[in-house]
Amino acid sequence: MDVQQLFANLKKEAECPLCIETVTNPKTLPCLHSFCLKCLDKHANFASRQLKTTIKCPVCQTSFQIPEANTFDKLPSSFHLNRLVDVLALDDTSLQSQRCNSCDENNTATCYCFVCQIFLCTSCFEAHQRLKVTRGHRNVLIDKLQAQDVQDLIHRPVMCSQQYHEDQPLEFYCEDCKVLICHKCSVVSHNRHTMTDTQKAAQEQKMQMADAVAKVKAEIARYESEIEKQTDLKNKSNNQIMKEEKKMTDTVEKLIRDLREHERKMKNKFREMYEAEQKHHATRLENFELVATQLKSCFERCQSILERNFSVEILQTNHAILGRCNELINVRKPDLYMSPHLHYLMEKKLDLMDRVVVTKTDPSKCLAEGQDSKEVTERKETYFVIVTKDSEGFQCYQQDDEIKVDILTPEGDQLKTDIKDTKDGKYTVTYTPQGAGQHRVEIIVNGQPLTGSPWIVQVHQHQYQFAFQFGSKGKGQGEFNGILSIDVNDKTGTIAVADVQNERIQVLSSEVKFRSEINFDGEPWSVAFTDSGDLLTVVSKSNNKLRLFSEEGHFIKHINDKHLDDPCLLSIAGDGRIIITDCGDNKIKVLSPDGNDLLQSFRAPDCDKSPLCAIYHQDKFFASYSFANCVKVFDKTGVYLHDIGCEGSNDGQFDCPLGLVIDKYNRLIVCDGHNHRLQLFTLSGKFLSKIDGQYFKTLTPSCVAINSADSLIVGEYSNSCISVFH
Repeated sequence: MDVQQLFANLKKEAECPLCIETVTNPKTLPCLHSFCLKCLDKHANFASRQLKTTIKCPVCQTSFQIPEANTFDKLPSSFHLNRLVDVLALDDTSLQSQRCNSCDENNTATCYCFVCQIFLCTSCFEAHQRLKVTRGHRNVLIDKLQAQDVQDLIHRPVMCSQQYHEDQPLEFYCEDCKVLICHKCSVVSHNRHTMTDTQKAAQEQKMQMADAVAKVKAEIARYESEIEKQTDLKNKSNNQIMKEEKKMTDTVEKLIRDLREHERKMKNKFREMYEAEQKHHATRLENFELVATQLKSCFERCQSILERNFSVEILQTNHAILGRCNELINVRKPDLYMSPHLHYLMEKKLDLMDRVVVTKTDPSKCLAEGQDSKEVTERKETYFVIVTKDSEGFQCYQQDDEIKVDILTPEGDQLKTDIKDTKDGKYTVTYTPQGAGQHRVEIIVNGQPLTGSPWIVQVHQHQYQFAFQFGSKGKGQGEFNGILSIDVNDKTGTIAVADVQNERIQVLSSEVKFRSEINFDGEPWSVAFTDSGDLLTVVSKSNNKLRLFSEEGHFIKHINDKHLDDPCLLSIAGDGRIIITDCGDNKIKVLSPDGNDLLQSFRAPDCDKSPLCAIYHQDKFFASYSFANCVKVFDKTGVYLHDIGCEGSNDGQFDCPLGLVIDKYNRLIVCDGHNHRLQLFTLSGKFLSKIDGQYFKTLTPSCVAINSADSLIVGEYSNSCISVFH
């Protein structure tokens, strides 16, 4: 490197950051930045005048207490800067020149002896050259310095500053006093102190300093990494703000376009109304003007005849004039066209529901817990938890966060959800699927979909499991001969079984154990519990076809209904009405709860088959037609709607459908007798599943009931047993 370039670099390094000049009397702050003492004191005086007790380093902004004396002269001097100033003085005439260290004349130094380690003036240098002992020393003329000479001068030994020791280099380090000393100092002032060679002591402390510097370097890398991350976050934030601002602008512009389109349509409507009104008024005006013209013409004609007053003319025209006048006077006058009152009404105010949500929550980091299986059972309350997190992945809670959950059924309907905010970054979402099939779950956090959203939740049907069978064919207690009807008391769980060929009703406990029996002179085809818990039964071969008993079997009364011809099976609707199938006229009949009044009577169109079993649920009648191999559906007024199923043995087909019941999952359960199974349908008639196999291999399920515990109780006609499914 050129020596002048080196001096320029050294001068730049020796600049005071405050005055931008080469430092004089440099002092170093605890933050390791050095300044001129005069500049530091000036800086402190300015702060003191503003009643401040601290100053900030102009370079790194670290705060320091201002000394009580308002001067920083007690701060340590910068060795390196002082050495630079000394070297710069060799080239810069504006700085104080180096003086000769050999003579007492205080002459300006013109050369430097690297062996004696002193500056020499011209006279001393000449004498230095004459002496044999110093003639071969390395001497460098200051005006002929090279770059390496400058570097060597910077690294020249440091001489002791004690009086009479100025010719002694600082060769030792006093471990006790923690200072650099020369050989003379070690004898005079530091006798018996622990001494260490300067280079050795510096090497030890250099290692400590290197460790500290390495740690600082690691911290620098960490902060630079954080700065990079913060910069990325800043850019991401800027992009997000711009993105959301654009979304807002697009939304507003769309609203404006929609409003302009609405304005255009409304103006067209007003224009059409204006033109229609103008046409109406113009027509009426034409009518009025026509009549007025005719009247004026008649008036003028008559007036001229009267003014001329010729008797002959009057007599000749009188009849015609009177007729014309009467005609015009009696003509039907057109009505005034009264325009309708016109009002512009704003039925709904423009209410923008947009808002800006400022939050730490990062939708891309949020998650839903408790949805791992993604499979649930219909009619069973299900929940999952949404956890909101920040960009670092830590759980966080922000009051302004907007959490939206949409769960769509297979039909596309919105399922009701309940979101509970626990105020800790967790939101518990509870829902109860009403039917089976794939449900679509979508979660939106602050307008953005949750990771993995939407997803599909498979909702399975509630499955009935076989529990046990009860009874056998016979005449004893708990034995049956032809079960045609079963019903359960919702309040007590008591089971009533129509034991047809044994001409009795058997009453069983909720555990399906024999309790009592009611005997008849005739076959009890059907049995049902009323709202009050009494037993209503249909008995064949009896004039009093309907009989009412208490649950304990005590006779209450006959219901002799004149509206019934040949009643078959009965059921009780939720409001207490009695529903009876009548094989005599193939009708379904609805009686009042007391059985005295016929409320409805209807039959299936174009069908000469008789209904066997009829039930009522959700404003619809469902009736099994065994000989037509279908279930017919009617609305609440008795109007036929559609069939469920047809003849066959495939899923959804029947061979002699008999008993019906609807469970709490709103599934229609049909006893498919000769196919030896139960079939389950939606209320609209869609096939869902079946219960068959080993349970009904040789059995003919004829009737079915369901208790409050949602257990199916199935009666079998030919083998006369009861199967229970939980």
